[in-house]
Amino acid sequence: MLSQAARFSAVAFASAAIVLTGCSSQTTTGKSADSSDPDKLIVALIPDENAATVIQDNQGLKDYLNQKLGKEIELVVTTDYSSMIEAARNDRLDLAYFGPLSYVLAKTKSEIEPFAARIKGGTKTYQSCLIGNTEAGVTDFEAIKGKTFAFGDPASTSSRLFPELTLKENGLTKGEDYEGVFLGAHDAVALAVQNGNAQAGGVACPIFESLKEKGKIDATKVTLIAKSAPIPQYPWTMRSSLKPELKDTISTTFIELNDDSVLKPFKADGFAVITDQDYDGIRKAGDLLGLDLGKFVN
Repeated sequence: MLSQAARFSAVAFASAAIVLTGCSSQTTTGKSADSSDPDKLIVALIPDENAATVIQDNQGLKDYLNQKLGKEIELVVTTDYSSMIEAARNDRLDLAYFGPLSYVLAKTKSEIEPFAARIKGGTKTYQSCLIGNTEAGVTDFEAIKGKTFAFGDPASTSSRLFPELTLKENGLTKGEDYEGVFLGAHDAVALAVQNGNAQAGGVACPIFESLKEKGKIDATKVTLIAKSAPIPQYPWTMRSSLKPELKDTISTTFIELNDDSVLKPFKADGFAVITDQDYDGIRKAGDLLGLDLGKFVN
């Protein structure tokens, strides 16, 4: 497990470097001097799975945006959520696909606007899956007591915020009733639970289902304990300082997207209009856990 985490960190670190170097020379590497209407758009994808895989799987998105927007597109995946938030805060990202919590955190520090969210099964919400190691007998909330519970990134909605909230609602407090550890990516959490390195964990349900479909998770070794309350879907955001006409074109390009090959990596049927107010529930969940979202990111 440690070697796998190390490999992930190495690949993700290299991708993060792309963000820093690719955006630091905007006027000399294809960017126009007018940052409101750049020749090249830096598009950040969420670091919730292996970085190299995320980039590879989204070449269709890159081609689609290039064709529709008539601009060079650079896809990037940062080391973790904090790096992505930091890049947004420093105006190094033009478009970014955040998790709900990481969006709320980034919004406190950055001039960004949400404009579209994933639709699946006719809804703009999804859930977090709390899972347990079957062999260890972790099949319900009571069995989590005294065990190790794996979270993903500290700024993850479905692999940290809502799993922790669901546990608290069922009488379990981190640091008192169970030990919480952070492993970074959703797939790392699922594998840790399957391998017994953690007895339970929280992952996004769409990712959990995808891992089972790909054969990376054996359903006989991992038990679904519960699902969280509905969570607003991952938002696409844009830099607020972009030209209004470009913003409109970008928004329309995503809302009208119906190419299954582009949508498949997002496990989506399409994208729908979203606003900042749709994420007030995330802010309330943070309050319930005593998280100061304004200070969460240094």
